[in-house]
Amino acid sequence: MRIEPFEKSGRIYWRVRLGHRSLTFQEELAARAFAAQLHLRMGWLKARNPVPEKD
Repeated sequence: MRIEPFEKSGRIYWRVRLGHRSLTFQEELAARAFAAQLHLRMGWLKARNPVPEKD
């Protein structure tokens, strides 16, 4: 997951990327809060559905 700033029409926006998907926010704090929640949710899903080990 990446948070990156970019400029468009003279304004700074923040993009949260996960793979080829992304969401754009006008405020850095909103982007960081979303990324933190997404990170927690992904960890919860991985813990709930662990990948089986191969022998």
